[in-house]
Amino acid sequence: MSPAPEWIRAAALTELAADRPTALGAGGLDLVAVPTASGPKVYEGRCPHQGALLGEGEMDGATLVCRNHRWRFDATTGKRDGGPQCLVACPTEVRDGALFVDLAALRDTAKATSTRRIADLPGPKPRPIVGNALQLDVTRLHGCLEDWARTYGPMFHFKLVGKHYVGVSEPALIEAVLRARPETYRRDERVEPVFRELGVAGVFSAEGAAWRTQRKLAMEALSQRNLRGFYPTLAKVADRLRARWAKAAAAGAVSDLIDDLTRFTVDVTTTLTFGKDLDTLSDGEDVIQKDLALIFPAFARRLNAVIPYWRFVRLPQDRRVDRAVARLREWLHELITETRGKLAPGRPPSNFLEAMLSARDDDGQPFTEEILFGNCMTMLLAGEDTTAQSLAWAVHLMCEHPAEITALRDQTRAVIGDAPFPADLERANKLERATAVSNEAMRLQPVAPLNFFMALHDTVLGDVAIPKGTGVVAIQRPAVLDDKHFVDAARFMPARWIDEPSPHDASTLMAFGSGPRICPGRTLALVEMRVVLATLYQSFDVERLGAASDVKERYAFTVMPSQLKVKLRARAAS
Repeated sequence: MSPAPEWIRAAALTELAADRPTALGAGGLDLVAVPTASGPKVYEGRCPHQGALLGEGEMDGATLVCRNHRWRFDATTGKRDGGPQCLVACPTEVRDGALFVDLAALRDTAKATSTRRIADLPGPKPRPIVGNALQLDVTRLHGCLEDWARTYGPMFHFKLVGKHYVGVSEPALIEAVLRARPETYRRDERVEPVFRELGVAGVFSAEGAAWRTQRKLAMEALSQRNLRGFYPTLAKVADRLRARWAKAAAAGAVSDLIDDLTRFTVDVTTTLTFGKDLDTLSDGEDVIQKDLALIFPAFARRLNAVIPYWRFVRLPQDRRVDRAVARLREWLHELITETRGKLAPGRPPSNFLEAMLSARDDDGQPFTEEILFGNCMTMLLAGEDTTAQSLAWAVHLMCEHPAEITALRDQTRAVIGDAPFPADLERANKLERATAVSNEAMRLQPVAPLNFFMALHDTVLGDVAIPKGTGVVAIQRPAVLDDKHFVDAARFMPARWIDEPSPHDASTLMAFGSGPRICPGRTLALVEMRVVLATLYQSFDVERLGAASDVKERYAFTVMPSQLKVKLRARAAS
């Protein structure tokens, strides 16, 4: 029996883009409208692969291309190019200049059933009042939870000061949580207030309608077409990094790899998102970078504290963070004021900050100063630490594998010849060996191995009933170190990402997340990693100082390598 029609207004016709997909929301569902020769077609709004928002994709002629893993769908039929999947279409009608859709075909009436409660799950024995809090070492929180996953299995139960948590390390269950955001799960309830207190109330910590509006702007700023126009600037920053390394090599100096790579990512991020070139690679000391370096450790301390002591007593480390946030706020206030003064009516925004200043929220009002500041901080932090740390781990791993360095150099030279770095985005995207090294580094040494969520209502995960308010921790590394998913999983083997058929299950690696809230900066981060790895190994030999075992994982919201120092030697031109 066919479901009863469920017609609802989705958008005014004037709101639909003529040359790209338009993300729509109706009846609590995500939709995408795509232009066709016969008018707009409306489909389910999430990719059947990993749930990415199709409204964030692009049109390639008459084909809708998902931004996540580049799945392609015929705009007229919804059929996937190269696979059996087909998007579910919604019947549409035009009434009084508006597009109405029938959602009946998208309603899923199947309900998951549970056979277990979280109390039935295995897990470490809690102590009175504090639960398992004292059994966790905040400096290696990821390691503690990974140990529990190995001991108790892919789903386990623990408590922190009266709150119940379910640890999940099975990829299918992690993806189920990520795909069910933002309707069923949100970030842990501690995230938003802690981020707000530190001035980072932006798209990362936002929830609900506020998230959707802010994400749309972030995705546009980081779109493929914007990156294509931005690439010459990225290449210029890469050349500065090469010059910095050449100077260090000529002097025989020790290079702090994390510092160098962070300067590179700061220069790229500020130029792309603010139109402001800080040039930290050339100017020596950088106060902004030093202030930003204090933020993630503060997140880690506060998110994992048993008691929110900083709301009552400011320790010296908290006062240092307060001063850093105040300096960043002052710097960003001047930047926002300067940018606002340059805006001209009718001129399209040229960067993320201009787009934020020009946009309006759901009530038609400009974004508040707090939201502007929070999103600027989010862009700085997300664009700086994670990419720099992933690159540092890649170099650390390559130091143990000279044959991989040779393979990377051979392919780089085949693509760009004797050039010091890729001259354009097309060449950069052909560096499949650099991409493979990046993927393998993110697999073995993930910089974001944990994600904390909370159930917004009673739900079921796998066969376990998850009550409203329960915390769910996605523990991502155990699966990708399992030989069930990756052949010889403990081995650094970039070729596994190139070989056909690939000897691994790529879907288990969710370095940038999955689902509707997949990282907006994924494409930029991968381009940066390709370019930096090509630039480094094309021109330099790299010697890590000390043994591999001296480099430790340090958890501070993200996981960075400690004590990673290198010496560079210029390579003779061939």
